[in-house]
Amino acid sequence: MRTNDGCKGCSADVRVTRGQIARMLASMEGKDFVFVSEEAYMARLDTCRACLSLAYETTCMHCGCLVEVRGKLAEKDCPHPDGTKWSISGITTE
Repeated sequence: MRTNDGCKGCSADVRVTRGQIARMLASMEGKDFVFVSEEAYMARLDTCRACLSLAYETTCMHCGCLVEVRGKLAEKDCPHPDGTKWSISGITTE
């Protein structure tokens, strides 16, 4: 039996490739975004990757964000309903 990997609201595939994520992150460079330090970014991603609320290895089930994008942005926090799981803020303007 095949499972439906499409979005419930449309017929689009919900899986995002590493290449698509890399292009999104690259398009943010040089714009008015405030990023966290690389150390904080890696710690955030490690936390997300260990979270049971991570879907498809890319997407937070609480907010629908791509964790590799959300984790880079200083103004964002972990949206877990029990409170943030990110312990390092590490704000910088890389």
